[in-house]
Amino acid sequence: MKRYFIHLAYNGANYCGWQIQPQSPSVQAELERCLGLKLGVTISVTGCGRTDTGVHARNYYAHFDMKEAIPDCDELTFRLNAFLPNDIVVYRIFEVAPEMHARFDALSRTYHYQITQVKNPFHQTDAYAYYGPLDVDLMQQAADLLKNYTDFTSFSKLHTQVKTNNCKIMEAKWMEQDGLLVFHIKADRFLRNMVRAIVGTLLEVGKGRMTLDGFRYVIGQKDRCSAGESVPAQGLFLEDVGYDFNL
Repeated sequence: MKRYFIHLAYNGANYCGWQIQPQSPSVQAELERCLGLKLGVTISVTGCGRTDTGVHARNYYAHFDMKEAIPDCDELTFRLNAFLPNDIVVYRIFEVAPEMHARFDALSRTYHYQITQVKNPFHQTDAYAYYGPLDVDLMQQAADLLKNYTDFTSFSKLHTQVKTNNCKIMEAKWMEQDGLLVFHIKADRFLRNMVRAIVGTLLEVGKGRMTLDGFRYVIGQKDRCSAGESVPAQGLFLEDVGYDFNL
């Protein structure tokens, strides 16, 4: 059995997310359909994680298995891109060790959340528009606090089936990028809705509605109801996924 990784990207505006959902278009369903047609067999693709409705991915990884080796992965990539919808692109298909897993072997994940502070017709579907004043320096001080904690229950979607709400946050910073205010966060794993809930709560700090002590209190409460509202999905990008391909 041969295992292949797919490196891809997608604009999530027209999808219910990565994962297949009944009666709803998903990135996984489109990829499996097109791969199956091009390879002539039924293909089951395992993604590095699920993204919610409307969330985008600049770098996403998935894997699938084949009984026989693919003769030319570059040719398959070209043919696949000619067949996939315009909002999904495959960058590369490559063979990995048979035991390597797109989800479980991911060492880190990085997300960006984009905010536009001026009316911009070119960012209607990939950024959250907020026009009020924000104290970005104070928001950064609050973001720095995240690395002092491991339990992020306060920022998790309720009633999810996970064994732990612990995550190790490696990076959390606000930055200016191409005229946008961007929140960059990297961790070993993320909970459902975690990034959008963190950004929504950091915006409360930036608006002057929450102090740094209040932000600490929210994390310590381990209660989603104590945190701010989640920001819209359209501004969220899965920016990168880290692997050790030398294993």
